[in-house]
Amino acid sequence: MKSEKQCTIKKAVSLTGVGLHTGKKVTITFNPAPENHWYKFQRTDLEGKPIIDADADLVVDTSRGTTLEQNGARVYTTEHVLAALRGLEIDNCLIQVDAPEMPIMDGSSIKFIEALEAAEIVEQEAEREYFTLKENLSYEDPVKQVEMLAVPQDTFRTTVMVDYSSEVLGTQHAGMYNLQEFKKEIAPCRTFVFLHELEMLLQHNLIKGGDLDNAIVLVDKEVPKDKLDHLRKVFHKENMEVKGRGVLNNTKLHFYNEPARHKLLDIVGDLALVGRPLKIHVLAARPGHAGNVEFAKKIKDLIKKEKREGNLPHLDLASKPLYTTTDIMKVLPHRYPFLMVDKIMELTPEYVVGVKNVTFNEFWCQGHFPDEPVMPGVLIIEALAQTGGILCLKTVPDPENYQTYFVKIESAKFKQKVVPGDTVVFRMELAAPIRRGLCHMKGAAYVGNKVVAEADMMAQIVKVRNIDKKVREPQSV
Repeated sequence: MKSEKQCTIKKAVSLTGVGLHTGKKVTITFNPAPENHWYKFQRTDLEGKPIIDADADLVVDTSRGTTLEQNGARVYTTEHVLAALRGLEIDNCLIQVDAPEMPIMDGSSIKFIEALEAAEIVEQEAEREYFTLKENLSYEDPVKQVEMLAVPQDTFRTTVMVDYSSEVLGTQHAGMYNLQEFKKEIAPCRTFVFLHELEMLLQHNLIKGGDLDNAIVLVDKEVPKDKLDHLRKVFHKENMEVKGRGVLNNTKLHFYNEPARHKLLDIVGDLALVGRPLKIHVLAARPGHAGNVEFAKKIKDLIKKEKREGNLPHLDLASKPLYTTTDIMKVLPHRYPFLMVDKIMELTPEYVVGVKNVTFNEFWCQGHFPDEPVMPGVLIIEALAQTGGILCLKTVPDPENYQTYFVKIESAKFKQKVVPGDTVVFRMELAAPIRRGLCHMKGAAYVGNKVVAEADMMAQIVKVRNIDKKVREPQSV
């Protein structure tokens, strides 16, 4: 069966509103984007108009919404915008904003849905690349009592349960069988807040853009007259009233379970940070932005793991390398006997592939199981690190003046021994965008079609002052 095509919008469309927490006026413009672009935000109000990718690894705050940071710029409250794009199954879009926060509009995604439909959704040539599960994936936060489970499914389906131990909210459930239901059943559902939370936010000078028209305020206890008078002044609503427990100003709910449906909306938006469309069934109990983002990261890690194991490097080892040993020594400071990479076969901004031919002439053969030599695991890790060093130094214009120092190694696993006669292929890829000279990479070493070792590493790119460039010149041994 042929995959579905990617989609974008035909023309740019703009909306103007205020940010819920900053209270700043903001204009958001949805723009067409090329294939395989996914979602990117752009701060047009900042110098250089920096781009921020919609990526779970770039989330820096989830306290009152999902905040992303990249290239020294932040965008706040991104989830309702991303939910609208996913709900309409738009794959590629550049989202420009002239302030730090997305406009809250009415507290839902429906205004964004209407704008995007007015811009006309158009099909592109590239096919969608869905992520599908092979086995169940779970996440749990016992402190917040958050539980999330993804199970294999042939569409994107979501089931949500919320329970705030409140007589007003009670226990609510909501479900969405597929994204075709999003526009009508989920997009109009507004964000909600309890009155006691609202008071705390006001005391801390937050929700400057808050209004009774962009959120459902739930009242779980009687409100004294003096407090009600204060809220009337804050929100400029002289007719504000609360008749016992329920909803402030007796706002009419779109659905009896609107709060649960809004939590589902948030999940759709936050899981867009995985970076590709999903075919999974997500079951969530008491979800929130923090748990959604952590779950998105787990899905991303699974995608990367499957890519490493399922998409083994297919190299013609007889072909001409990009970097020979001589070329590598012009970039890296390592020399015999500690230069562990013979050649670089592939190098892109996202990944690098290196090769080492293991022979009986290796220095470690004399002492590491000399009767049956095995390449030490630490040297396999060192070879991965050196390969990753090439990827890191590719990002600076004068790599001969920099060095990479590895500051962290995690999740190192050794699955098969490496012996003389083996040709080891090392693949290192960026796990997150480079920030402040720190490179987070995931790597694997292969012999034939099997993974022999893997690890997550972090390296720091450091400029070396007064470096003796002769050190970088190949030396005869």
